Amino acid sequence: MAEKKHFHFVGICGTAMGAVAAGMKARGFVVTGSDANVYPPMSTFLESQGITLFEGYRASNIPAEAEVIVIGNAISRGNEEAEAALDRRLLYVSLPEVLKEYFLRGKSNFVVSGTHGKTTTASMLAWLLKSAGRDPGYMIGGLPKNLGCGAVFTDSPITVLEGDEYDTAFFDKRSKFLHYLPTCVVINNIEFDHADIYNNVDEIKLSFRRLLNVVPRNGIAFVNGDDANSVDVAEKAPCPIKKVGMNPTCDVRISDVDYFSAGSSFVIDGEKYETTMVGEFNVRNAAMAVSAAMFAGLTAEQARVGLITFEGVARRQELKGEVNGIKVIDDFAHHPTAIKLAVAALRQRYAGARLWVLFEPRSNTTKRSVFQVELAQALALADVAVVASITDLHKVPEAERLNPDRLAHDIDSFGGKAWYLPGVSEIVDLVGNEARPGDIIAVLSNGGFGGIHQKLLARLEQSAIV
Repeated sequence: MAEKKHFHFVGICGTAMGAVAAGMKARGFVVTGSDANVYPPMSTFLESQGITLFEGYRASNIPAEAEVIVIGNAISRGNEEAEAALDRRLLYVSLPEVLKEYFLRGKSNFVVSGTHGKTTTASMLAWLLKSAGRDPGYMIGGLPKNLGCGAVFTDSPITVLEGDEYDTAFFDKRSKFLHYLPTCVVINNIEFDHADIYNNVDEIKLSFRRLLNVVPRNGIAFVNGDDANSVDVAEKAPCPIKKVGMNPTCDVRISDVDYFSAGSSFVIDGEKYETTMVGEFNVRNAAMAVSAAMFAGLTAEQARVGLITFEGVARRQELKGEVNGIKVIDDFAHHPTAIKLAVAALRQRYAGARLWVLFEPRSNTTKRSVFQVELAQALALADVAVVASITDLHKVPEAERLNPDRLAHDIDSFGGKAWYLPGVSEIVDLVGNEARPGDIIAVLSNGGFGGIHQKLLARLEQSAIV
C-alpha cells in the first residue's frame, strides 16, 4: 500500500473510520468516503478536512482513480461498494490494516483489552500520558471527557488503543487487536461475549492467547490476576507478564481500597492513588492504567495527578439531567457482569436511593437467549427493572432470541420488580407516573434507546409542574 495515494473509505462516519480517514488526509493522501447516514458531527468534521463524502452505498461512489478501498467492520457482503470492489478486483483492506501500516508500525502501542472496562482504562491511560506531557496518539471506542474526541494520531512514539476482540472485517475473521503491533497489552478480564461470532469462551481465550503471542520480549502484558480466564490465557505466554489484582500472589497488588460517594482510592507498590470514579471495577481499571503508565516511564506522582483529574467517559454513569430530585443516568452496560458492576457502583454513589434500571437488549449478545437467566439475576439487583423490546429482531433467528417478557418474569422470581414494556413511550409514561424524588433512573443500552433520556427528563418536567 505504500505507493498508493487515493483511499476510499466504505463506512467512513464510524468513529474509528472517520478518525483514520482524517489522519490519512493530514498525511497528504487523497481521501473519499461513503456511509449509509452522513450526519454531524462526523460529517462536518470530515468535510472540514477536505474529504468528499457520499451518502448511501452505490458502486458509482467509488472514484475511478481510487487505489485502496478501506472496508469498515460494519460492512457485509451485499453492500454495493463492497461488491464493486470484489467485482473489479480492487485492492481492499480493513481499517486495522491501515492503522497498522500508517499509524502503528515502529511505535510503542499500548493495547487495552478485555470483556469489560476497555474504554475506561484506555481513556485513563491516554489521559495519564497526556497530562504528563507525552501527547500520545490514541483510538478509543468512546468519548473521554478530558480528551474531547475518541481518536487522535500524533507524532508521539506512544499510541494507546482500545483493543477489541471482535472480528476485523467480513473478509478477515481475526480479532481486530491482532493487527495493532502491541508493545504493552492490558487484559482487564475475559468472559463470554459477542455471541454472534464466538461459540464459547474458549474461542475467545484463543484470540487473547494469539494477542499475547505477538507481544515482543521487550514488551509486557498486565493481566487481571484475580480473573481465572485471564490468568489461564497468560500462563504460557512468551512475553513478560505481570498480574495485577487483589490476590496476594499478584505482582502488582491492589490494597487498602476505600470507596466513598465521590470516588475511590487504593494503594499499589506503596503509593496511594485516588479517582473520582466509583466501584471496584473502576479501581481495577485505574490500577491497570497506572501500571501501564509506569511502564511507559511516568512517575507515581505523574500518574497520581493524572488519575485524580480524569473526568470519565461519556455514557459511563453519566448524569444526563435531574428533575424534582430524580436523576437520569446514562450507562453503556449491556452484559450481565457489566450490569451487576454498574448497579453496585450506583449503589455506592447514591446510597439509600431507589434505583431503577431501564434495559434495552440491543447488543449482538443480549439479543440472544445465551444470557437469559444471567440477565435476570443482574437486573434483579435493582429496585425496579424495565425491559424494552429487542432491536432489529429480524437479525436473530427466532430459536436463538432472548425472550424479554420471560426476562421480566424471571427478574420477579429472583426477588426484583420488573416490567416488560416494548416501546419507549410506554416506559417513559411508567417512569413519569411512578418515579419519586430521590430516585435514580439508570438507562442501560449500547445504543441511543430511542432518545429515551431527554424524553424521560421532559416527562418528569411535566409531572413536576402538575
